[in-house]
Amino acid sequence: MRASTRQTLTASTGRGQRPRTGLLSGYVLRVIREQQGYTQDETAEHLKVSPDTIAGWETGRRPLTAIPVSQMFALRHRLMQMGASPTVLQALERAVEADVLLASALDEETPVEESPLGVMVMKRELAELLVWPLNGVAPSPVRALPAPPRPRRGPAPSGPELTTAERRTFFANMRRTAEQARGPGQFLLRRQALYLSGYDKGAETSGWLAQQQRAERPDDWLTAWLNNRSMAAVAARQGDRDRMTYFIDTALQDDDAGEAANLAYWAYWIGETSTPQFSDDFITDGSLSHWHGDRLLAHLVEGIAPKHGYVDLNIHSVWSLLQVRPNLLRSGAAAHALRERLPIMLDSRELSARGRRELESIRYAIRLAEA
Repeated sequence: MRASTRQTLTASTGRGQRPRTGLLSGYVLRVIREQQGYTQDETAEHLKVSPDTIAGWETGRRPLTAIPVSQMFALRHRLMQMGASPTVLQALERAVEADVLLASALDEETPVEESPLGVMVMKRELAELLVWPLNGVAPSPVRALPAPPRPRRGPAPSGPELTTAERRTFFANMRRTAEQARGPGQFLLRRQALYLSGYDKGAETSGWLAQQQRAERPDDWLTAWLNNRSMAAVAARQGDRDRMTYFIDTALQDDDAGEAANLAYWAYWIGETSTPQFSDDFITDGSLSHWHGDRLLAHLVEGIAPKHGYVDLNIHSVWSLLQVRPNLLRSGAAAHALRERLPIMLDSRELSARGRRELESIRYAIRLAEA
């Protein structure tokens, strides 16, 4: 460890205030506590720690990322005994990992080549936690929870929040990472830094991202495909659907390799397989373990809504998925939701001509499945 960043026993550093490291996991712990209807004092009694420790964990003042692994397991077991759901407990584990990524992204002295963002291809469950303080959208496991039995006392943030200075540092570091990560084996790091940069609402963000795409000189099909998909996704998130339409028309439609790559990417992203991937090669090399498709269908159907930024990609991906997994229409809540969603979407004036054709094809497939 470099002397300039060596931590003391009081968690200080030699360069002033260090980045917060427990923001996300602390807030998820707070959600778990409130969901069970406990006060901090009651939770402290159950977890066999002091109330000040609970308060420190929840605010990040005493980050959960700093406690020993054995204590983390003990904490998890006691939360189980308190009635916490397995889904939210899994979100707590992912939040600890997301805190490590966030702290690195906020550390201006972390060399680009040491960034943990380039170590593993992120899945949705991790990405949603990481961008929570950037877009204010709670991750899926938290959104699905009912209202807590006890209302909060006084004003309280609705999610983990970064200060204005921290947001500025985060996006500056993501841009620096994206611009410098051009060496061999650094494409994943660059791609994921660009993905996170897309959450910057600054007026110049779109222009900078477009410039980064123009500067890309991919020397293989997968790199070019991923670059185009990532930029289309970022543009759609910022309200520009034209780039996504172009991507579907040129990189997916009538291209078997593109269609297969799109479904493999989606399947990994949504968690159809639990095996982590350390590079993007799984998208085309067939190394992704077998996946069923029911979770993917449920996710895509949820995004078939007139105002959804990815609606065109979601419709096309459902159409493509049903070409290779037609049995998904025969049972399950996702197939039922799809049947109910079709009339609403087909009545929408915002539906593209291609999207309408694909939805009509899906409706015909549903009729065949029900015959």
